[in-house]
Amino acid sequence: MRNSTSIEVVPTGPAVGAEIRGVDLSAPLAAAEVETIRRTLFDRGVVFFRGQMITPQQHIAFAERFAPINVNRFFKAVPDHPRIAEVRKEPAQTKNIGGGWHTDHSYDQIPALGSVLLARELPESGGDTLFASMYAAWDALSDGLKGTLLGMRAVHSSRHVFGRTDRDEQRDGRLGNAHLATQDAVHPVGIRHPGSGRIALYVNPGFTLRFEGWTEEESRPLLQYLYQHAARPEFQTRFAWQPGSIAFWDNRATWHYAANDYQGERRLMHRITLEGEALG
Repeated sequence: MRNSTSIEVVPTGPAVGAEIRGVDLSAPLAAAEVETIRRTLFDRGVVFFRGQMITPQQHIAFAERFAPINVNRFFKAVPDHPRIAEVRKEPAQTKNIGGGWHTDHSYDQIPALGSVLLARELPESGGDTLFASMYAAWDALSDGLKGTLLGMRAVHSSRHVFGRTDRDEQRDGRLGNAHLATQDAVHPVGIRHPGSGRIALYVNPGFTLRFEGWTEEESRPLLQYLYQHAARPEFQTRFAWQPGSIAFWDNRATWHYAANDYQGERRLMHRITLEGEALG
């Protein structure tokens, strides 16, 4: 479909994702263009752009049209650009960053809105990123389970991920500041998205520990069911990166997963994370 700003919005999957065409992110965006991108992001969970050979300054300027920038505590920063984080894997490294389903910053009291990830260096093949819709995951639950989950909250933490000094990514310098991994937060299991008004499932395998008032052992069976349910293929889209590609995702409405299928090659991405708002 094409709207009055000449931006074309092309869905990439039945439940999640849309490619936005007809916009040059190296130039200042008109207010109508920003609104179209924002509305599509909140509706589709993630938006994609192709062929955007932008500078770090232009990357920052684009991100700031949507929210203030959240400076990441744990990722190595791009030289001379402390507000841009590196997501990097060198040829000799076997583990990547983000190689499992997760939702960034769910461990924060006010989770991040989302991130703007720009491809800088890519392997010959592989290294795709998968996204899953937590709107679709919620909608597909039974009415009985929805009613139960709406009265529940879940505990999220950064400690077991970024606080682990034995991680390869900590030892090789891609991640740091393990002593700052002190974040714990409690959020509703079903959140009402502040931009779309839709309910999204808000637990994830990366950072959710248990349900509030439950032990981890008691929580495990239901969490595992929700994780398996939310990762169903019909809720997903897969993005194949090209030079200058950008993925801008909404952490409140999606999970994502970085495929680690390019051993022996380099992959370098620049990520800007955006401040969010309280969830309810």
